[in-house]
Amino acid sequence: MRENPADLLPELLILGSAVCGLVAGLWLPRHRQRIVAAVCAAGLAGALAATALAARGPRMTTFDSFELDTTTHAVRAVVVVSALLVLGLAGPLRGHPRESELYVLVLLASLGAVVMAAASDLLVLMTAYLLASIPGYALAGFAKDARGTEAALKYFLMGALLGIVMLTGMTMLYGAGRGTAYPVLAGGLAAAPQGVVAAGTVALLAGLLFKAGAVPAQYWVPDVTEGAPPVVAAFVTTVPKLGGLAAAFRLASEVLVHTSVGWRALVAVLAAATMTLGNLAAFGQDNVRRLLAYSTISQAGYLLVPVAVAGRSDLAEPALLFYLAAYAVTQLGAFAVVIARGSDDLADYTGLARRSPWLALSLVVCLLGLIGTPPTAVFVGKLLVFGSALDGGHAWLAVVMAVNTVASVFYYLRWIVPLYRTGHAVPWTPRHAASALAVTAAVLSLVLGIAGGAVFAL
Repeated sequence: MRENPADLLPELLILGSAVCGLVAGLWLPRHRQRIVAAVCAAGLAGALAATALAARGPRMTTFDSFELDTTTHAVRAVVVVSALLVLGLAGPLRGHPRESELYVLVLLASLGAVVMAAASDLLVLMTAYLLASIPGYALAGFAKDARGTEAALKYFLMGALLGIVMLTGMTMLYGAGRGTAYPVLAGGLAAAPQGVVAAGTVALLAGLLFKAGAVPAQYWVPDVTEGAPPVVAAFVTTVPKLGGLAAAFRLASEVLVHTSVGWRALVAVLAAATMTLGNLAAFGQDNVRRLLAYSTISQAGYLLVPVAVAGRSDLAEPALLFYLAAYAVTQLGAFAVVIARGSDDLADYTGLARRSPWLALSLVVCLLGLIGTPPTAVFVGKLLVFGSALDGGHAWLAVVMAVNTVASVFYYLRWIVPLYRTGHAVPWTPRHAASALAVTAAVLSLVLGIAGGAVFAL
C-alpha cells in the first residue's frame, strides 16, 4: 500500500488529454476540431503504454482506495482500446459545432469506467459512477433532436434514480460495516445485522446493474441506442458496461463473500432473467440498433454469471475479463458496420455482400461472435463462463446460458442471411474509416479467439 501518483499514470494521462482537448476546443476554429481528436487519441495511446508497464508490477493498493491488480489492468486496456475505436468511428460528426466536446466526454466517461473497476472504497466507487454517468447523459442528447432528447432524458432519470438508490445502499453498508473501504467492510459486515446488509447490497447492486444494462435496470438501453448518434450508442453500450461489471465482481469477491446473505442466488436469477429477456425482445426487431441494444442486454446476463460465482471458482475472474474484452471488440465492430452503412433498417442490408464484401464479412464475423461461434473471441469467453458456472456450483445457470445461446441464433441470422441475398439495393456511399475499423474489429475478434489460450495465460 502506497501513495504514489505514478501508480495512476494511465488515469492521469486520460484526464490530462481530456482537459487539454477541452481547452484546445475553445480556441480552435470549427474546421480544425479534429486536432482535439488527435490530442485525445495521443492521451489514450499513452495510457495504454502506461498500462502495459504497470501490469508488470506487483499487486498493491494505492491511496488506500485504488487497487492495482489484474482486473484493473485488464479493464484499463480494454476501455482504452474501446475509446480509441469510438474516436475512430466519430467520422460522421466531423465539423459538428460541438465536435471537441464529444471527444472530451468520451474520455471522461471512460475514465469513470476505469475508476469504477479499480475502486476499493465505496466513496470512490460512487464518484466513479457519477463520472461514468454524467458525460453519458450529455452524449445521449448530443444531436439535440427529438429522439436524442427523449433518450437523454430517460437515461438521466433512470441513472439519477438508481444513483440515489445506490447511494442509499452505500450508506446502509457503511453504517453496518463501520467503514467504506472494502477490507473494513469485509470484516464489519460479517458481524452486522444481515437484514441491513441484504437491503444495502440490493440497493448498491441496483446502480451497478444500471451501468451494466441488466435487469431490472435495462429500460434505458434500447431507447438510448436508437435515439443517440450511432457512435454514442456504440460507446454507451460498451464502455460503461465494462466498469459496472468489473466493479460488481470486485465488490462480490472482496466484500460480499464474507457475508451470509443470499446475494449469489439474487445475481444468478438476475443473470438468467437478463439474458432471457434480452434474447426474447430481440426476436422481432427490424431496427438494427434496437436489435443490438437487446443483444447487449443479453450479453450482460452472460457477464453476470462470473459475478454470481465470485469466490467459488478460480475461472470467474479470467472468464469475466476475457469476455469483457471479447464483447467490447465484437460490439464495436458491429456498430462500425452500422455506421459505415448509414442505415438502421434491417431491409437496407439486403445484398450488402455484393456492394461491399469485406464489410459484410466483418458483420458476419461480429454477429457470429456475439452468438459465441468458434473461432471468435466471444466463443472462448462463453466457454470460460460456462466453466466458471459449473465449477461454482451453478449448473442450472450453465443450462440457461446454453438455451439462450441457441435461441439467439435466430435473430442474428435474420440479419446475416439478407447480406448475401439478391435484391434491389438502395445506392449508398460507405464510410471508409468506419469500414476499416469494422474489418479491424472482426480481425481482432478472430485473433483473440484463435490465440485465446495465450491471452488466458497472460
